[in-house]
Amino acid sequence: MFSARVKFTSSRGLLLAIWVLVSLATTLQAEGLRLAVFDVDVTPPVGSMMAYDPVKAQGELGLRGRGVVLLGAGEPIVLCAVDWIGISNEAHDVFRQKLAEAAGTTPQRVAVHAVHQHDAPECDFGTERLLRERGLPLGPREGSFARAALERLTAAVRAALGESKPVTHLGLGQAPVREVASNRRILGPDGKVRATRWTATPDPALRAEPEGTIDPIVSLISFWNGDQPLAVLSYYACHPQSYYRTGIPNPDFPGIARFLRQQQVPDALHVHFNGAGGNLGAGKYNDGSHATRWVLAQRLADGMKRAWEATEKFPLAPKDVGWKVVPVALPPAAHLKEAQLEADLRGSDKGLQSGAAAQLVWLQRCQAGHRTELSCLRLGQARVLHLPGELFVEYQLAAKQMRRDLFIAMAAYGDYGPGYIGTVLAYEQGGYETGPHASNLAPGVEAILMEGLRELLRDD
Repeated sequence: MFSARVKFTSSRGLLLAIWVLVSLATTLQAEGLRLAVFDVDVTPPVGSMMAYDPVKAQGELGLRGRGVVLLGAGEPIVLCAVDWIGISNEAHDVFRQKLAEAAGTTPQRVAVHAVHQHDAPECDFGTERLLRERGLPLGPREGSFARAALERLTAAVRAALGESKPVTHLGLGQAPVREVASNRRILGPDGKVRATRWTATPDPALRAEPEGTIDPIVSLISFWNGDQPLAVLSYYACHPQSYYRTGIPNPDFPGIARFLRQQQVPDALHVHFNGAGGNLGAGKYNDGSHATRWVLAQRLADGMKRAWEATEKFPLAPKDVGWKVVPVALPPAAHLKEAQLEADLRGSDKGLQSGAAAQLVWLQRCQAGHRTELSCLRLGQARVLHLPGELFVEYQLAAKQMRRDLFIAMAAYGDYGPGYIGTVLAYEQGGYETGPHASNLAPGVEAILMEGLRELLRDD
């Protein structure tokens, strides 16, 4: 960018000035949109703690932190997906702040999401600090590796800006994924949860239950420079586990599917986001055997392939791109009592201490007036929604119903601090996901998030 000073001493000078301004505007318009992509290894080393176990060995496929930076439509927009179980509370704030600084934008225009694999780290700097202050074991909350990974991510974003490429077109494609997702919550005749169909379900009777409420669609958004694809962003709602607690960091079946698609379309960086899959898993189609991981990966990759083949391309200009943020105050669960959490921290149960610390950090953030930022990226006729926590699929389905005239994609697992986010009805039904150890929110969250979605999807 440059500035031009013109001295208006004659009509000739005036014409020259007009020519300079028109030329500058034409140049800026010709630059149009540009896309930078980044891809970083975020696999913890041997001996480092993951969410459940220390790393004992490295696998063939590690964990990635991947994303894109969209330039040319106001301040840069950053979308990032990390192969970790979750990034919570203050850590989520720090990740957005650091990536914003690297991209030359504001944190409000940065979306950071975990994919939620379980043989992977978790990150919560606020809980880490609280445990340190109390002299308690840090366990998986120890954040030195996460900070090092964040430094690599920010360096990769800075480097990517210098290698950005023009964006001329947007690609949109969808397809159903067959026999992967199923609802985890099996209801009894009284309408209450009578059983949970976990990620791995060896019980054939539970596997025989109906799929239940899911969103079977995988949505693909691609950025193109003419006929060259630059990046493919995929969105699919399902817990991403086949089996875990192996001691080997791995991206599980969504990571394998992403890898397969990367090999088939190698010119574009493939970035996968987990949708509102809090109450979904592969349990109906997964008995927990190791062979099932490959089966699930192939099925998801097949859905991605069909969505790619169904992709339609549309010209994309800066005027077609927008970003909207709606801050909301999420209501903390009634069972979160500061006195009880403090008592748990003083107790002898090490596992209870870590969970109590995380819940106390979340509660104190709510009490301090923290607002969670929901955001929406507008790309022509597409809208990409960014939401927190382990969101129930009903929110994703509701968003699609709100704007049936648009292409809607959703990424959940933003700020992981709230835990599971159910609906009013789900909290009444009971079950693990809406219980005191899993959800840090009150049932009133549904009204708040639904209104936030309506506002995000409302045309200004």
